Amino acid sequence: QVQLVESGGGLVQPGGSLRLSCAASGSVFSINTMAWYRQAPGSQRELVAGFTSAGRTNYADPVKGRFTISRDNSKNTVYLSMNNLKPEDTAVYVCKMGIIETYAQHWTDYWGQGTQVTVSS
Repeated sequence: QVQLVESGGGLVQPGGSLRLSCAASGSVFSINTMAWYRQAPGSQRELVAGFTSAGRTNYADPVKGRFTISRDNSKNTVYLSMNNLKPEDTAVYVCKMGIIETYAQHWTDYWGQGTQVTVSS
């Protein structure tokens, strides 16, 4: 009933910037949490940035000062602005939202399909 659609990935040179978007559609009543994860080849999936249920932001140490998570609640959309990108940022970036669907009594985690970010000269 709910789908997450990501966009904004691509190939950039070191020092470049990208902005990722993730929009939820379908029977969305309320969104509890929003977050971005990433997974590089041969590595475990890791949390990059997220909003807690209280509305506070968390960032992984390697991206602090370079990445910014933001949201537009009216559009059910979360963004990840990435500046001064480094080769080690190369990964598939995946959006996750905790969503309460219309008429539901609980929230459910939904995941996007992922978007590739490649940082290379």
